[in-house]
Amino acid sequence: MEGTEKKSLFSAVQPSGAVTIGNYIGAIRNFVKLQEEYSCIYAVADLHAITVKQEPAALRRNTLGLMALFIACGIDPEKCVLFVQSHVPAHAELAWVLNTVAYPGELSRMTQFKDKSAKHAENVNMGLMDYPVLMAADILLYQAALVPVGADQKQHLELTRDLAIRFNNRYGDTFTVPDGYIPKGSGARIMSLADPSRKMSKSDENPNGFVTMDDDRDTVIRKFKRAVTDSDTEVRFDPEHKPGVSNLLTVYCAFTGKGTEEAEREFAGRGYGDFKLAVGETVADALAPVQAEKARLLADKAYLSDVIAKGADRAFRIARKTLSKVYRKVGFYRGE
Repeated sequence: MEGTEKKSLFSAVQPSGAVTIGNYIGAIRNFVKLQEEYSCIYAVADLHAITVKQEPAALRRNTLGLMALFIACGIDPEKCVLFVQSHVPAHAELAWVLNTVAYPGELSRMTQFKDKSAKHAENVNMGLMDYPVLMAADILLYQAALVPVGADQKQHLELTRDLAIRFNNRYGDTFTVPDGYIPKGSGARIMSLADPSRKMSKSDENPNGFVTMDDDRDTVIRKFKRAVTDSDTEVRFDPEHKPGVSNLLTVYCAFTGKGTEEAEREFAGRGYGDFKLAVGETVADALAPVQAEKARLLADKAYLSDVIAKGADRAFRIARKTLSKVYRKVGFYRGE
């Protein structure tokens, strides 16, 4: 029977504003594929979001918007556990226990803590430092065997593994030690359209550097028309010498399913103007049905509220089993 059970997989996304096409290609699109193969638990990570100052009304709006986007992209609440992190108190409860096996030195060395401390110098709070422990709690609560990770999260996953092993050694076998997972064909890393040496990010000071899942057709096409390329005219995949063109090819192939060689042949002898317009139109065409479905879902608050409530209930039941086990192991009195 054990051989037929699907491995569990956990991932979460913060509702901290606009979702870029880089987030979609690198994470959300793969969530849809993974739900067919694994027992998936997906969270809207609102507890993580408040480590940086948030406007409360905007956070509520973004939480609902991200949930709607997940479903509009094809994540099926019937096939996976889909929930809002703060609706399951066990996340914060387990994080507190894990703090007792986490050391200040290892948290202060986290690259993201250093980067965010520099970026938000006016708000260097303990939540910002403790973020990786909460992330560990997110994963370990669900005994997740696999965690999809990008380059910027590998350090956090290593800490999660360390905390799980440390806790298991101290209190006995309790947590599954998770492995990082890179889905097949998901290696695409989308860079800024304005500066292809940097990853695409919604925090880019140049709004032409990123395309969001909510950008209208004209905005999408305009941003791609302004994308940085080079002084050459050949559409060729060569990240070292032609980073801008290579980035656009990556985006084009991600949305069309074509290989880079096929795309190169398609644009052979055509100028960058035609190429950039084609990429922009392709992305805009792909986003249109997702945007329409997201708008429809947001107009049906009763349905979204039902999905969120049912998801929280399913997540709560799984998480409570792990937390109860943890509480017994550390010696909390629960009655006879």
